[in-house]
Amino acid sequence: MKKKGAPDPDEVALIEWCIEVEGLLVAAGATPRQAQEHIEEEAEWFTDLFYNGLTPEEAAKEALN
Repeated sequence: MKKKGAPDPDEVALIEWCIEVEGLLVAAGATPRQAQEHIEEEAEWFTDLFYNGLTPEEAAKEALN
């Protein structure tokens, strides 16, 4: 049983993964705001990529295509 108020480990991992993807999108030329908005708008799609086992690099590549 998880402690009350303790963050869900899967949720933490997903957030950290998205932060990495965001950094890669910025490195590819997006502004931080553009990268963040894209991830927010496509949250379900990025979540699927995360649970399908894509690395942040693979997810950023997919997002840029």
